[in-house]
Amino acid sequence: MRKQLLLAIAFSLGIWAYLLAGSPPRHAGAAHAGDPATEDGITALFSPSGGCTDAIVSEIGKAARTVDVQAYAFTSQPIAQAVADAVTRGVRVRVILDKAQRADHASAAEFLAGHGVTVYVDEQHAIAHNKVLIIDGREVITGSFNLTKSAEERNAENLLILRDRPKLATTYESNFEHHLFHSTPFTRTGK
Repeated sequence: MRKQLLLAIAFSLGIWAYLLAGSPPRHAGAAHAGDPATEDGITALFSPSGGCTDAIVSEIGKAARTVDVQAYAFTSQPIAQAVADAVTRGVRVRVILDKAQRADHASAAEFLAGHGVTVYVDEQHAIAHNKVLIIDGREVITGSFNLTKSAEERNAENLLILRDRPKLATTYESNFEHHLFHSTPFTRTGK
């Protein structure tokens, strides 16, 4: 009985601390935006404002041979610029987008195509919901993170960067090629 009373008091104090602070107590070691974790070549990042965009831009900036991108939503200016810069450096870049990006005026599709990026549209599926970057056949970037400003600034998202994983990259590359096969080239509207 005494143990139950102590637990009830502790619980009540926790609730009061939450109400006074306006947010739940932070647990030691709990990851939140701004706390990237890296172990054995794997980095986990979280948004909002967790540096996911900067991390993607940095990894694309290191690409030497290839960058393949599958994206459901792609409106991030910094990521689009990093992809365009990779093409300028001589990196082979291919991008597969969901069909909704064809009509989205904020989509990076026009910008990318205008900068020599080969862009395709996957209309085979209800939603082409993949969020994957494959870099130099050795690195995979994936997670819930859409390539958008909202994903960085407002949404609760996660991003995994898996470095020096050629077997994993080969598996993702095979899936990329599967979707590329049934995708159609993006046609610029000239806007």
